[in-house]
This record gives sequence, C-alpha cells and structure tokens, in this order.
Amino acid sequence: MTFEAFTQAAPEALAGLRTLSQAASAGLTDKGLIELMKIRASQMNGCAFCTQFHLNAARKLGVEPRKLDLVAVWRDAGVFSAREQAALAWTEQLTAPGSGLEAGRAALTDEFSETEITALTLVIATINAWNRVAAGLGFPPPG
Repeated sequence: MTFEAFTQAAPEALAGLRTLSQAASAGLTDKGLIELMKIRASQMNGCAFCTQFHLNAARKLGVEPRKLDLVAVWRDAGVFSAREQAALAWTEQLTAPGSGLEAGRAALTDEFSETEITALTLVIATINAWNRVAAGLGFPPPG
C-alpha cells in the first residue's frame, strides 16, 4: 500500500497520528534532535518509509550529514553531543524495551527538563506507531 492509499483508506487515523506527532514535538525546540530520534527508531523497526522520510526532513533542517551517516552506530561514532546521546539511548530503550527504564530515565535528567523528557517519550511512542503502520502496510520509501 502507498502512503497516498493509506490517507484515503484511513483519513481519521492519519489525522490523529499527525496531531499526536505535532503535540509530541511541541515540547522540544531542537527539531534536528527529533529527526535523529525518529531516524534511529525507524532503523530499529525496519521501516524504510519512515527512515527515508526523516532523513529527508533532517537534511532540510541542516542536520550534519556525518551524524545522519552514523546515527545507526551513534554510541561509537564520537560525533554526538551528550544531549543527543541521552535522547538516542532513550529512543533505543523505548523502541526495544528491556530492563533499566528507571536508570535510563534518570540519565536523561542531566540533559533534559521533565517537560522535555515527557516530549521525548511522546516523540518516541509516536514514531513507533508510525513505523508499525508504514512498515506493516508496506509503504515504499519516499523520494
């Protein structure tokens, strides 16, 4: 199914996901960071559509190309700030949940306010929902 076919088949769901995406992102001013998080979750979820979509968005925002090239291996790349690393770690923890959520949440407090942590968490939850829809319905990557 294409994204366009999805918009016709489920316009209310599309509107809801878009509204949730906008509300989640509203609590964060660093739009490049949001795109890095969305790229990483989309990579982990095997969603080609969302990975390409958010790479395109990140490029338009001027995110450093080296970071886009290395986001899949961010821990070893040496190019991400402490703030970006904390957000990417939280993205991975919520995308592939395991133990240590309390420790992960505590690590965020060095870099983010409670309001920002809430926004980060909502951004991650939302991109995971988008990934399930796009990958599940087989959306082809956008150009």
